[in-house]
Formats: sequence, C-alpha cells, structure tokens
Amino acid sequence: MRLICRPLPPGGTPEEALLALDGRARRLGLPPPAALTGDWFGARAVLTSSLATETFSTVDDALARPSQQPVVRDLTAGAVGGGWFGYLSYDLTDPSGRRTPLPKAVWGWADHVLRLDAAGQWWFEALVPDGSPAPDELAAELGELLAAPAPPPGRWTPAGLDRPPESGHRAAVVACIAEIGRGELYQANICTRFGGSFDGCPAGLFAEGVRRLRPRRAVHLAGDWGAVVSLSPELFLARQGRQVRSTPIKGTLPRRDAADDHLARRLRESVKDVAENVMITDLVRNDLGRVCEVGSVRVPELLAVRPAPGVWHLHSTVEGRLADGLDDTDLLHATFPPGSVTGAPKIRALSEIAELEHTPRGVYTGAMGLASPIAGLELNVAIRTFELHDGRIWLGVGGGITADSEPAAEWRECLHKAAPLEALLCDPPR
Repeated sequence: MRLICRPLPPGGTPEEALLALDGRARRLGLPPPAALTGDWFGARAVLTSSLATETFSTVDDALARPSQQPVVRDLTAGAVGGGWFGYLSYDLTDPSGRRTPLPKAVWGWADHVLRLDAAGQWWFEALVPDGSPAPDELAAELGELLAAPAPPPGRWTPAGLDRPPESGHRAAVVACIAEIGRGELYQANICTRFGGSFDGCPAGLFAEGVRRLRPRRAVHLAGDWGAVVSLSPELFLARQGRQVRSTPIKGTLPRRDAADDHLARRLRESVKDVAENVMITDLVRNDLGRVCEVGSVRVPELLAVRPAPGVWHLHSTVEGRLADGLDDTDLLHATFPPGSVTGAPKIRALSEIAELEHTPRGVYTGAMGLASPIAGLELNVAIRTFELHDGRIWLGVGGGITADSEPAAEWRECLHKAAPLEALLCDPPR
C-alpha cells in the first residue's frame, strides 16, 4: 500500500469543513464524516469525508482493532493518510456490566483524510493499494468543497439538561471518603450523568462547540448507532513510533476569564488538588511501565496549570518507549481505562465506582481518536463529551475524590465543568 498526498487550495476552518462534509454525506446517502480538531498528530485537524463504522461489545475485540494496520510505503513527514477512527467506552471495563444505549466501542477504517497542518495548509491524503489508481477525482471534489463558501451553521432546538439530585452525588462522595479512610484506596473519580432531549444536527453541535470553546482534543463520530461530540481538553495516549506519551489532568478550580489567574495560583498551591494529580501521575507512570522499556518512563512535566473552558486544570506528562514486540493493543490493555478518570489503585477504584455511581458512564471517561499506520496512535480522554441517541443527549461530569474532599465542593466542581456545555446546548447559532 502506498501513501498519496496532495496540497489543496485554501479552505475554511475545521468546523466549516465538517459541516460541508456532513452536508455532502447527506446528499449522497453516505455514512457521516468523522473529525479530530485542536491538536492531533501535530496538525490542527484531521477529518475523513465518510466513515462506515463497526461496533464491538467485548474489550478484547475492541482493543485489538487499532493494531490491525496495513504496511504503507512512500511515507511523507507529518502525514496521517488514514486509519481507524473510533472510541472505546468506559462501559467496556465497568465491572458491574452496565451499559448505555450507545455501543461499547466503535471503529471505522478511513482510506483518506483531509489534514489541516500547523501552518494552515489543507492536504488530501490517501492510503492506496498497490496497482490501484490515485483517487484524484475525490481529492479535487473535496478540495472544491473546502474552498466553497462556508455552509450555514448546523442548528438544534435550545434545551437544557436534567440533573440528578445533588444528594445522590454527595452520598457517593461521602461513601468514597469513608473507603479511603479505611485504606481501601487512595482516590477514586466519582461521576454523575446529566440528560435531556436533542433535536438537531450533531455535526452542528460539534462545530459550534469547537468554534466557541476551542478544545484541544475534540472528536466527532457518528453512525446509525448515534453520535458522540467530544470537546475534551485531555490527552490519554499518543504513540509515535515507539515513543509513548500521556498527559493526565487532575485538579480543578473555576475560571471566569483569562485574567482570573489568582485561582490558577490557588490551584497550584492546593494540597488536595496537588495530591490528586501526583497520585494519578504515579498511576499512569506505573501503567506505562508495564509495557515500556525498563528505565524509559519519566515525568518531564509535573503540575502545570492550564486553562480549559470554565475551569483551570493541573496537567502532568508521563512518557516512555514502548518495548520491542509490543503494539497498540498491548499498550491499551496496560492503560485503559484512563487513570485520571478512575483512581488509585485502579482495579479497586473500578470496583468502588461500580458500587457508588447510580448510572453507567457510557463513552464518558473512555477514549476517542485515531490509530494510523503512518502517524501512530492518539486518543483523548472522553470528558466534556455529549452522547446522542434517538433524540436523547447525555453529559457525564465528575471529579477525583481524596481524603480531603468536601462533598459540596465536589458537586460544585461538576457544575463548573458542565456549565460551558450546558450554555452551548441552550444557545444554538442563529
């Protein structure tokens, strides 16, 4: 198989590109497009014009798919070419066996992508079997689509989200703190799930969310099973060659505007938030240590304060070198679900979550992204993520619980995280 790369004429923004591709797919009766926007594989966006997806119900089958890659020659630096777009839901590893209406996992093979590089140049890239002609007609068609006037924004009916009673979340937090006090675990992520109705265009919701919130790790996937609109700030895994990186987020305070830096300083000085982050960073270091070369795992960045919509977060980075003979499936078995949204020790935290949370999580706190035979693997942590199915929409929110947690403050943290997304739902483009 060979790689084809074609520069395209100047085009619009990634969110405009997704809306144009979504309109094309509807006109032609094709499966919907998929999109990654923000910071993916060193590019500003990676999209495919149409993605036929397959669903998975077992963890082994779902984690095996990203490693099933063709051998590609004639490589170009920075290219993505194509690969497996998809998601892994938290439900895959929920010991309670609960699930939501969406599939436990979805993957779809893309033989071409539109990539917006860091300099603002659009590229058509394709993976072409040896002996087959280059898809120049498709490249020209998609180039014209990108260069055309921006499509109208996708619309939806304004609607809020229903919240479960605060008392239920408080009780779960209190019980979790008691388990920590008994020495059962160091921390656990305790979450809840908001829900409501949705009448409109999922691609439009994603495009407007990207335009307003500028998330670093946004993903749009859709099929006859429903849709997922992830406006995540968090990197779960990035593998390029044998190098692996994870950037867990743990620690949160509200953020009202860009000048609100006193709360950023308070977050860095918070004993509770720093403890949260350090414990999860150590857990991620341990997870990567199971599949990386001995001595290669290190923490080049610890406790960096960064902004996200509505909040400040503490970020740390762990990296290592994947051991010879191991692949993305081995890496995922060692690390999924993400440590930042489970707890420490992870297995005990999974059990605690199953006992204390009142609803399944679904895709929320799983992972979404792309596995490319050229560029490697990149997955987000599926937080700040809408799940859509049959006229309904859900949003999961939560936070890490330690011995120093205050139940009322933990509920407020959930509301702070949800606020920008609830505002988006209530205020569609006009």
